[in-house]
Amino acid sequence: MDKVFAISGPTSSGKTNLAIKLAQNIDGEVIGVDSRQIYKSIPIGTAQPSKKELDAIPHHLIGIKDLNEPISAGEYAKLVDEKIYEIIDRKKVPILCGGTGLYFKALFEGIFSESKTDLDVRKRLEKEYDIDKEVLYKKLESIDPNYALKVHINNKKRLIRALELYETTGKNMSDNFSSENEKSDFHDRFFTVYLKMSRPILQKRIVKRTNYMLENGLIEEVKNIIDKGYDVSQLDYIGFDEIASYLIANMSLQEACEKIIIRTRQYAKRQLKWFDAQEFNIVIDADNINSDDMVDKITQIC
Repeated sequence: MDKVFAISGPTSSGKTNLAIKLAQNIDGEVIGVDSRQIYKSIPIGTAQPSKKELDAIPHHLIGIKDLNEPISAGEYAKLVDEKIYEIIDRKKVPILCGGTGLYFKALFEGIFSESKTDLDVRKRLEKEYDIDKEVLYKKLESIDPNYALKVHINNKKRLIRALELYETTGKNMSDNFSSENEKSDFHDRFFTVYLKMSRPILQKRIVKRTNYMLENGLIEEVKNIIDKGYDVSQLDYIGFDEIASYLIANMSLQEACEKIIIRTRQYAKRQLKWFDAQEFNIVIDADNINSDDMVDKITQIC
């Protein structure tokens, strides 16, 4: 089989379970495509595959980087390609699995080759944003008026990323997107799967997952990374700020749980919107189908 499978979809939709079932069926190995699951020390808060799941099928790019090691979409795409080559050399089938749309876009369509991350620049810009975000937004308008139209002033992450990219590459975001892109070496071999789920069912699964995380060590995990000196607010990960606030008694555990659920729902909504606008080889309505039947559908089509 010369295909490279790519399973994507919103958080809590069952991507990991499907990837493992598919891997068991076609003798595959799984490559994580997730901007948070690549980091060590936070397996619970980022819903990394469990030890049982990791033991069932070889996984790659899961928990391999320290929290203070930033990575761009372009850099991640290169790591994915390296793993695909390794898996194919072992006569296995690569199966990409994750919910970070930008990383999939980098693999399928390419992303500017000069994409870089500079943590020092980012931290300085974040401080400047907290002092006066209007100054930073006006700066973005002056260097990239077209992209500024797409970024709301309150979208701290995108605004800072655009300015960080400009400072590290000398090119604005619009110029980078219009430049020659570097696709994955395997871009013409991807068989793409979108695991789609209705919002009511997805929301129930998000509540269930949030409760599971809280019952299985999320509080201890957040406390541990704080004790190690990491600034949770800089991570900007759903659940970590809320639990940090609970630990310093700024909110109750129930309030923290409710806020995590709300933020996760909002994140899933953005993911659905992004994935709905993309094209896939197969879209699976995951509301009323088990993973074994999903595997049958995929293998029949490909």
